[in-house]
Amino acid sequence: MRKKLVVFSGAGMSAESGISTFRDSGGLWEKYAIEDVATPEAWRRNPDLVTDFYNQRRKQIIETEPNEAHRIIVQLEEKYDVIVITQNIDDLHERAGSTHVLHLHGNIRFAKSSGPNQEMEYFRIDGWKLGSDDFCPDRFRLRPHVVWFGEDVPMYEKAIKEIESAEIFIVIGTSLQVYPAAGLIHYASVNSEKWIIDPNAAEFSVPNSFKKLDKSASEGMKYLLNRWMN
Repeated sequence: MRKKLVVFSGAGMSAESGISTFRDSGGLWEKYAIEDVATPEAWRRNPDLVTDFYNQRRKQIIETEPNEAHRIIVQLEEKYDVIVITQNIDDLHERAGSTHVLHLHGNIRFAKSSGPNQEMEYFRIDGWKLGSDDFCPDRFRLRPHVVWFGEDVPMYEKAIKEIESAEIFIVIGTSLQVYPAAGLIHYASVNSEKWIIDPNAAEFSVPNSFKKLDKSASEGMKYLLNRWMN
């Protein structure tokens, strides 16, 4: 039986590929207030602005490539049963070749209906642009498939079950400041091997059972690859 390895990735994972995080100086998010582009109220108030904002993010993501950390996670599938749980709305894990990816906050390469009770049906976006004339079959305008601030996280319970059953748990590139996602680390089994990879990992307040690697995503994953695969 292969051990189950769960990777929980955040913005620092994609930052090495050049994708802006919330806190990047000069990044895309700095030009917008969160309440103007990343809440249900923003969509109701100005769907064109919200759509344009995510079109820009989607274009950036399409022009970006997976980095070494993404590729190393794929390599680990040779030896482990790997599940990726990501807070990121990009598809870099999939493009690197990961076969089991759970998106907590949605996937920007897809859209969903803005109508009631239709949020679980997803539509692939061709290219990077979602338009004001793109509708679901029931004639509700399509919105980005992302979880906005103030919305429920549909995949949260599934993520808990995956983490609870992990024999190895790696937290990588997340500040652990965005809830409820940050609370997921506390569901890891006391018997599991637990790692946290971040340049500032030493400063994080996490259970003592976590081994901290003060490294970038790629450097941290290279360390673990050499430790486990050689």
